[in-house]
Amino acid sequence: MAFVRGLLCRECNAPFDEIPVATCDRCLGPLDVAYDWDAIRRHLNRSVIEQGPPSMWRYRALLPVDPTDSIGDRTGWTPLWHARRLGEVLGHPRVFIKYDGANHPTLSFKDRVVATALAWARRQGMTVVGCASTGNLAHSVAAQAARHGFRAVILVPADLEVGKVAATAVHRPTLITVDGHYDHVNRLCYELAEAYGWGMVNINLRAYYGEGSKTVGYEIAEQMGWQVPDHVIVPMAGGSLITKIHRAFQEFIRLGLVEDKPYRMHGAQAEGCGPIVHAFQRGDDVITPERPRTIVRSLAIGNPADGRYALRTIRQTGGQGVAVSDDEVREGIRLLAETEGVFTEPAGGVVVAAAARLIREGSIRPDESVVLAITGHGLKTLEAVTDVRPPVYGPIRPNLEAFQALWDRIAGT
Repeated sequence: MAFVRGLLCRECNAPFDEIPVATCDRCLGPLDVAYDWDAIRRHLNRSVIEQGPPSMWRYRALLPVDPTDSIGDRTGWTPLWHARRLGEVLGHPRVFIKYDGANHPTLSFKDRVVATALAWARRQGMTVVGCASTGNLAHSVAAQAARHGFRAVILVPADLEVGKVAATAVHRPTLITVDGHYDHVNRLCYELAEAYGWGMVNINLRAYYGEGSKTVGYEIAEQMGWQVPDHVIVPMAGGSLITKIHRAFQEFIRLGLVEDKPYRMHGAQAEGCGPIVHAFQRGDDVITPERPRTIVRSLAIGNPADGRYALRTIRQTGGQGVAVSDDEVREGIRLLAETEGVFTEPAGGVVVAAAARLIREGSIRPDESVVLAITGHGLKTLEAVTDVRPPVYGPIRPNLEAFQALWDRIAGT
C-alpha cells in the first residue's frame, strides 16, 4: 500500500513489518501502524477528501487498507448534528451529537474497526476471523464476515444480553459462550490466535482494527466545518476509542487540514466498572483491574487493554474522567430519547450523564462546543431500559367513546 510503512512500537519505537501481531516482543508495548506522512501530505487535502465516498473510505489514505478494498464500503460518515433540545435541558447551547447508532451494518461504531481489520485480513489471505466481545463487536464481526466470505469464530460472556446474542447468531458464526466476564474471554482468545493463527480482530489484528476508530475523529472535524470541537466526551471500555479520536485530530493538524487549537478529551465510564476513571480520580498512572458490576455491559471491561493510554489522553488534553451510576445511565438514555429522538445503548447513556455533570460543574463553558460520541443503538440492550419506559395506557375498546373516557383521565393527571 502506498502510505503504510509497517508497524511501530508505541513505547520503544521498534519497527516491525506488517504482521498479525499486536505487541512488541522487546518491551510488550502496543504496535501502531506507521505511515509515510510526507507522501500523504503531498497527496491529501480537503478537496480530495470531500470528493471521496460518503463512508469511512473517504479517509482511505490514512488507513491500513488496499486502495481498492470494498469491505465496509457503506460504513461510516454517520450523522453529526446540533442537539439543541438536549442542550436546552442540559443548560448548554452548543451540544452536538455524533451518532454511530446509525452505522452500517450493525448500528455501532464497531463496524468501522471490523472493516479495517477484515480488509487487512483478506489482503493477507486469512479465511477465519473472530473476536472476544461484550456484544457489539461480535455482531459486527459476524455480519461482515458473512458478507465477505470469512468463517467467524466468536466468543462472548455467557451472561451477555439476549438481544446481542440473537443479533450475532442470526449471521451463523461459530458462536461460543464462556463462563466468566469479558477479561476471561479475552485471555482465551489470545490463546486461540496463537494456537490456530486466526485473525482475531481485537487480539492479533488489534493494530489494524484500532485504525478504524480514527475515522470517528476525522468525521467530527470535517462535519464541524473543518475544525476541532472544544470538548469531546467518549465512552471507555478498553480505552482505545478516546485515544484514536485524539490521534485523528492530531493527524489532521499535522497535515494542515484543521487549525491547531486546544481541545479536551473527556472519558466516561460506569461506576460499576470504571477502572480508567477511578485511576484518573486517584491520580494514579496504573490501572487497577475491577470486577464489573453494572448494567453497561458494552463498557464492562475490568482490565482495559488501552487504559493507560486513555488515561494519558485525558490528562494531556486537560480533560476529565467521569464515572456515573446505573441510575444516571438510565436517565441519560431517557433524556436523549425524549429530546433528540435517539434511542442509545447504555454506553450512550453514560456519555449523556457525563455531559450533564461536566456542564453542571462548569468544566464546559457556555461558549464552548462539546461533541457527545454516541456509539451504538439501544435496540440490542432493551433489558437496560425496562425501568425507564413511560406508562402505556389501555387496552380500550375500539371506539371513540372509550378513547375519550381514557383521554379525559390522562389529561386530568
